[in-house]
Amino acid sequence: MDEEIAKQVRKMPGVKHATPTYGLYDLHIEVSFDKMEDLDKFIFQGIRRIAGVKETATLIAPKVI
Repeated sequence: MDEEIAKQVRKMPGVKHATPTYGLYDLHIEVSFDKMEDLDKFIFQGIRRIAGVKETATLIAPKVI
């Protein structure tokens, strides 16, 4: 199911990368949005509504170095 979820996520606006991982989390997703409201919408109305997604953790980077 991980690969199917990754395929769905890769099609969503704002997604730069969606990579299956080993360990605590099954998928690492890198996104970019100009406004916090867009990130909220992505998480609450997008990711969390995909069948099979049980939990999310969001880490916000203030800048890319």
